[in-house]
Amino acid sequence: MYPDVQLLINGVWTPAASKRTLPVVSPASGEVIGTVAHAERADLDRALEAAEKGFQVWRKVSAFDRAKVMRKAADLLRQRADAIAPLMTQEQGKPLVEAKGEVLAGADIIDWFAEEARRTYGRVVPARADGIYQLVIKEPVGPVAAFTPWNFPINQVVRKLSCAVAAGCSIIVKAPEETPASPAELIRCFVDAGVPAGVVNLVYGVPAEISEYLIPHPIIRKMSFTGSTAIGKQLAAIAGAHMKRVTMELGGHAPAIVFDDADVDTASKLLAGAKYRNAGQVCVSPTRVLVQEKVYDRFVEGFLQHSKGVKVGDGLESSTTMGPLANPRRIDAMQALIGDATKRGATVRVGGNRIGNKGNFFEPTVITDVPRDARVMNEEPFGPLAIISPFSSFDDAVTEANRLPYGLASYAYTRSAKTANAIAAQVEAGMMSINHHGLALPEVPFGGVKDSGYGSEGGLEAIEGYLNTKFVTQAGL
Repeated sequence: MYPDVQLLINGVWTPAASKRTLPVVSPASGEVIGTVAHAERADLDRALEAAEKGFQVWRKVSAFDRAKVMRKAADLLRQRADAIAPLMTQEQGKPLVEAKGEVLAGADIIDWFAEEARRTYGRVVPARADGIYQLVIKEPVGPVAAFTPWNFPINQVVRKLSCAVAAGCSIIVKAPEETPASPAELIRCFVDAGVPAGVVNLVYGVPAEISEYLIPHPIIRKMSFTGSTAIGKQLAAIAGAHMKRVTMELGGHAPAIVFDDADVDTASKLLAGAKYRNAGQVCVSPTRVLVQEKVYDRFVEGFLQHSKGVKVGDGLESSTTMGPLANPRRIDAMQALIGDATKRGATVRVGGNRIGNKGNFFEPTVITDVPRDARVMNEEPFGPLAIISPFSSFDDAVTEANRLPYGLASYAYTRSAKTANAIAAQVEAGMMSINHHGLALPEVPFGGVKDSGYGSEGGLEAIEGYLNTKFVTQAGL
């Protein structure tokens, strides 16, 4: 059964003050499966007051004890994975195995940052004179406002939530209205683990209204956002006007470069698997596949075979390997991008169409012969759409990889250590994975450059965004 999702304010699950709700629609059936509370100004004011009080309590809890609470939350999340995963599949569409994997990965992220909480070390700087101590101290930045999207309902929340709680901050999470139940269950694990009232708060509502109220508010000291570049720039501008700390994880259009000395069969298999994961609704999805001319035809054939083998269906069915798109907007976007590309001379090699008229199912799609001025070569497709293009030389591949203002993820396949080192050095991206897909682990940095944002959501770098650095110097009297 899908629940009617409420707000969490000051440790209490509650409807909105106005009692307003929003419908939650199944991407597989198009039917309303539940509701989510619609927060308005009065609810946000209560959440802000709670976050301010919660911060004063939580910042005084030792890092050692914060870590114990977080480890308990991680254990609860693992224990509840079988119950939470179907909720995510119902509201977001991804296959049940992917949903459960996301829940379990979320627990790993909590565990990682629980340990990082105990390692937010400062340092002693050698002084120039006797009797002087120079100390560098790390302190929590304060109450945080976090804004997360629908494509990974738990993964996107848990990184921000774990960083904030580990650092000693309180947080207000504005989770996605389209996929509200699974992030609510994540946060329930923190509540049940013993996080004090007010430390973690959860709201839903109109994204623009909530962000425009929370970000400038004097109680909020930091903002973290995952979403589109366009919206990210607007929110960063609001934060900048009020000198708020910011972590931004924005859009991408990841190049995947396959050199002619690569293991082509492995490359086609791994890139196709990565492309259709979560129906392509992944910010680090390989979207522009660049293949050296000598192996181009062989690679395309292999990629097509893997694409044709994808089983599209309801994510709750065990045979499904790709579920529906999360909402009708993604269907419209796929159709518009493919239509524009074909008008400009592109060839649809497989797929290209919506499946049926119930739900948001779309065929795994491969297009070739796509000119650079096609929209899909310049806009993140965010769906099960792969663009495969040939290239001649190393410099040609680098030029195309760096052509766009995005710089989040990138991929390369080659057997040459020299080529691997060179491509890693020259592609402008926050992350590159060579000969495998090893991004987004809890212990490694996760973030982009250029229009793909700044700051990190993984590794030891992530928690730094939630800490202030204070310098204290003292001389003996």
